[in-house]
Amino acid sequence: MDKTIGFIGFGKMGQAILSGIIKSGLAIPRQVKVSASTDETVAIAKETFGIVGTKNNREIAEFADVLFLAVKPGLYNKVITEIKDDIRTDAIIVMIAAGVSLGDVEARFGRKVKAVRTMPNTPSLVGEGMTALCPNESVTADDLEAIINILGSVGKTEIISEHLMDAIPAISGSSPAYAFMFIEALADGGVRQGIPREQAYRLAAQAVLGAAKMVLETGRHPGSLKDDVCTPGGATIEAVAELENSRFRGAILSAMNSCTKKIKGLAAGK
Repeated sequence: MDKTIGFIGFGKMGQAILSGIIKSGLAIPRQVKVSASTDETVAIAKETFGIVGTKNNREIAEFADVLFLAVKPGLYNKVITEIKDDIRTDAIIVMIAAGVSLGDVEARFGRKVKAVRTMPNTPSLVGEGMTALCPNESVTADDLEAIINILGSVGKTEIISEHLMDAIPAISGSSPAYAFMFIEALADGGVRQGIPREQAYRLAAQAVLGAAKMVLETGRHPGSLKDDVCTPGGATIEAVAELENSRFRGAILSAMNSCTKKIKGLAAGK
C-alpha cells in the first residue's frame, strides 16, 4: 500500500490494527505515525512498533492519507475541532467510536469529507477480529478497498448499512465479553467436577473456538449443529433443557438490548 497511515489515539485497538498492518506487509513503519495523550503510549509506538509517536494531533492529520480516529466518542468533537484545518482534502477518515455517525463527523468538520464508520472488536489482537464498516458517499470504491484491506489484516470485515451500526456493538463489538463469561462459567463447572483450573480453561476455550468454526465453515444453521450433539434421551439435551429453563437465550437477548440502548444513548449525548 502506498498510503501513509495515522492514528489519533493509540490504545489497544489502534495497536492491534497497526500490528496487523505491519505483519501483513501493507505498510512499513515509516509510513505510519501515531499521536497519543501520554508519554507512555508515545513510547510504546517507538519501542514496540518502531514508528514515530507524538502528542501533537495536528501533525498526524497533516501526515495521513488514512486517518484513524481511535479516541473515545466523547473526545471526537474536541479532536475534530483541533485538526479540521489540517487534514488532507482527500484523506480517508476511519472512525472507531460507538454511537458517532457519519453525519456527526461531517457536521463537525463543516464540509464533505471521506469517512468510514467502523466497529472492530478485541479479538483483532489475535488476528481474529470482526469489523463492521460503513462508508459515506464521498468514499470511492478504491478507498473502500484500501480500508477493507487494512481492517482485513486483523480479521474479517462486513459492510453494514449505517442505520444498523448502533446494533453492531451488541452482536460483535461487546459480545467477546459475553463469550469470555461463558468460557469462565464452563471452566468453573469443570473445576467443580475436579478438573484443574488451567486445563478447564483450555477445554472450554477450545470447545467454543471449535463450535464457532463449525458455524463459519459448514454454513449450517447453529440449531442444526446443536441438534447433532443432542442424542435422544442423552446428557446434552438435559443440559440444553436446563439452559432453556434458566432463560439462557432470553438473558443474551436482554443483554444485547441493553447494550444497544446504551449505544444509542451515547449518540444522543446521554
